[in-house]
Amino acid sequence: MALRPGAAMRLSLERVGQVVGAGTQLYPLDLDLQPGAVTVLLGATQAGKTSLMRLMAGLDRPTQGAVRVDGHDVTGVPVRERNVAMVYQQFINYPSMTVYDNIASPLKLRREAGIEARVRELAARLHIGPYLKRLPAELSGGQQQRVALARAMAKAAPLMLLDEPLVNLDYKLREELREELAQLFAASDATVVYATTEPGEALLLGGYTAVLDAGELLQYGPTAEVFHAPRNLRVARAFSDPPMNLLAAEAGAQGVVLQPRAGQMAPAPLPLALPPGARGQLTLGVRSSDLHLAPQAGGLVLHGSVELAEISGSDTFVHVATPVGELVAQFTGVHRFELGAHLDLGLDPAQVYVFDASGALLLAPRRAGRAGGR
Repeated sequence: MALRPGAAMRLSLERVGQVVGAGTQLYPLDLDLQPGAVTVLLGATQAGKTSLMRLMAGLDRPTQGAVRVDGHDVTGVPVRERNVAMVYQQFINYPSMTVYDNIASPLKLRREAGIEARVRELAARLHIGPYLKRLPAELSGGQQQRVALARAMAKAAPLMLLDEPLVNLDYKLREELREELAQLFAASDATVVYATTEPGEALLLGGYTAVLDAGELLQYGPTAEVFHAPRNLRVARAFSDPPMNLLAAEAGAQGVVLQPRAGQMAPAPLPLALPPGARGQLTLGVRSSDLHLAPQAGGLVLHGSVELAEISGSDTFVHVATPVGELVAQFTGVHRFELGAHLDLGLDPAQVYVFDASGALLLAPRRAGRAGGR
């Protein structure tokens, strides 16, 4: 089913599942993408992101369920009959065409006006302006990937599928292009699906996020909502970089009591208002950026020692052994910590997550503008 270039598309998956041989690649899922918005597929390698994208594109047919475009069933419609732009990790360019002609090819097919200006605009945004006269074989892998990206954007298809398109680029260029892509997506009417393993990329692109794990769709919604209120421990683990600190705890009469390691003293209870009926074993989660070097008002101080300190970009990550387990704290800026040095971490009860014994979210940090803690 062909759609006019640039038109917003509503793509819906209804109980779609995929089984290959004896293995299940995707368990039955429902997903109704917001038209004209960015949806990030977030998950580790083998989570099912590429399998899901191939079903969306029409490259594969699901074992069960239906794929619908604007209400029409397109489950059996092959990719050549759909107006889809795709960029995968293994980029594909026309080897006999220059970079300019690669990018211009979809514009020429539509006989658009202002082709040169559009090509140069996309090339400049993707940092390949100086290479327009070269052939793809004369470029580095990262440069070729950007050519494929530019051509996909020039196609102006109503559905754009991008499978980890920046994975082959160096760190600095990835950071720059993420911001450029976010602006390009915002200026487009296309429905964009962007797969990544990196939570930071999902947060930067905004829009909506679908969290996948081992072929299951765990949660889908506005990116900020999924990040701040993960439905369960599996989502919290997937949507946190570095991984969320998870500590064994128990519901007590005066709040949540962290369970100490063998031979250690239990710290004072955290005064948290749990939902009625919450009891027994719990898991307390705290993001590394929510641990502090100074005590927090009404909070808890965890005494520990430095096991490892890593500087990454403009942040410092410190692994600290405490009576309740090892914690990773993230501090803005470059800090020096001696191995084995004593270090106190401040824990603010207002910044912790609480999950019940099944892993379901019981309590999330309150945020400005939210009425409740869930």
